[in-house]
Amino acid sequence: MKIGLQLPAFRWDGPEGIRGGLADIAHAAEEAGFSSMWVMDHFFQIPGVGPKTDPMLEGYSALAYLAAVTSRVSLGTLVTGVIYRQPGILLKTVTTLDVLSGGRAYFGVGAGWNEDESRGLGVPFPGVSERMRRLEETLQLAQRMFHGDTSRFEGPFHVYAEPLNVPAPLSRPHPPIMVGGGGEKRTLRLAARYGDACNLFTRPGLDVVAHKVDVLRRHCDAEGRPFEDIEVTTLSTVHVAPGQQTPEDVRSHLRILARLGVDHAIFNMPNVRDIRPLETFGREIVPAAAELPDRHERGARALEEPAG
Repeated sequence: MKIGLQLPAFRWDGPEGIRGGLADIAHAAEEAGFSSMWVMDHFFQIPGVGPKTDPMLEGYSALAYLAAVTSRVSLGTLVTGVIYRQPGILLKTVTTLDVLSGGRAYFGVGAGWNEDESRGLGVPFPGVSERMRRLEETLQLAQRMFHGDTSRFEGPFHVYAEPLNVPAPLSRPHPPIMVGGGGEKRTLRLAARYGDACNLFTRPGLDVVAHKVDVLRRHCDAEGRPFEDIEVTTLSTVHVAPGQQTPEDVRSHLRILARLGVDHAIFNMPNVRDIRPLETFGREIVPAAAELPDRHERGARALEEPAG
């Protein structure tokens, strides 16, 4: 199983300290063996993480900086709200990140949900049905632009007269397309139809993750795609510290995720700036995760203990 690190907050050392802190964390995560690093694509801090006035970096600028201070980890947003940028420009941005990082970009995308920041910065915020249709249009365009198809494309919202994307991505066959969200009727169907990865929250409970994975499997069957084509990722919060969670707590969590069919467990950490939790991961968690059997070995439905 791969292990990823999400950075949802940047409230350390004041504005002048963000740059150095981000570099310190990136270096430590790469040294610890993390496979990926992720930032949110938000412009205001979100409820549940902090007040909206907390520092928040623009996602792709932050990823470009991380690309410059790392050499191995994959990089992506978890995930980009499709309404924030024109689709062709968004895909050009992701491709640029892939080229400058040496082929390490993910394209994380979803329908978006944060009306407050959209209204605050003057971004139109249509209803959920339109946002989902815009998401599908962007996913269709990605299939073209990532593969060099410059033919005219007319979507429901935009006309792309010549979707030229040069230089092409370095990732083969293209930057993995991660569709974020667990909506069972639409989002997971789009992941099965267009995606290379999905992302699920563990917060509602691991029984919910098990159910969502099963829904994704059924959508893959309906689309005629092998379920194994989709990398299943999860997002969790972990606080490895005295009196909080232990490395064995995290290893136990990973063992259950593995049996549920999860390939890539992504964590955020409230004490990440301390660096020591990353070092603990490198010594005691990342090596154990690498030993977990993959989906083919374990069998997608082979659950030996309760998921919750």
